[in-house]
Amino acid sequence: MEFLSEPVVNVFLYALLTAVATGLGAVPFFFIKDISPAFLGRSNAVAAGLMLAASFSLMMEGYELGEWMTLGGMLAGLLLVVGAQKWMDGRGDAEVTKLIGGGRRQMLIFLGIMTVHSFAEGVSVGVSFASTMEFGVFIAIAIAIHNIPEGLAISLVMVPQGTSPVKAVWWSIFSSLPQPLMAVPAFLFVEVFREYLPFGLGFAAGAMIWMVFADLIPESLEKCEGKSVGLWVTLAVLAMSAFQILLGHG
Repeated sequence: MEFLSEPVVNVFLYALLTAVATGLGAVPFFFIKDISPAFLGRSNAVAAGLMLAASFSLMMEGYELGEWMTLGGMLAGLLLVVGAQKWMDGRGDAEVTKLIGGGRRQMLIFLGIMTVHSFAEGVSVGVSFASTMEFGVFIAIAIAIHNIPEGLAISLVMVPQGTSPVKAVWWSIFSSLPQPLMAVPAFLFVEVFREYLPFGLGFAAGAMIWMVFADLIPESLEKCEGKSVGLWVTLAVLAMSAFQILLGHG
């Protein structure tokens, strides 16, 4: 079956890897009971830099195929993620601590919020692999590394409330499961409608850039000084840019 062809399987496995990487954020709690908020702030700053580097790579890839379609995709991605976030904000409070023993409604709210946050990453992986294998691997690695601080943040909420580190690992992975679920449909769409690839690349970039400045950087600034946040964001952008250069010449 074409659906189970090797490229589709590769997309799913790489996207699944990005979700599993979220669980790595809980690993420090197997050894350390108290992790400083400043460490989480720096981690979020690094994640923001990785996401920015990945976003601009998506934009540049899209510009080579169609500049205006890429810009249109960015606007569409921005509008969709902002609209989805506003819709979820009106559904009620869904803190992770309420879900440890929470009911079905809290679980659905939590899954909805995580879908909004993971939607862009999953689409990014899918459309990136529709471009080239190397570019897809680069984006998947960037998102996987970015997911580790996200898992750390979830664990910082759960473990002090009495959740075991093992359960925190599974909850962290669960929060990113929409990524492999979204990656395959996005990949198949742009494979079938190849002319819309720049729109898909722009869509993913627009949504991720919004996430960087609406979520990651504000969270980082709550725990670190602006100079420290700027330093770690810039270093992360430089590191991922260097990695992309090496990957391109490898």
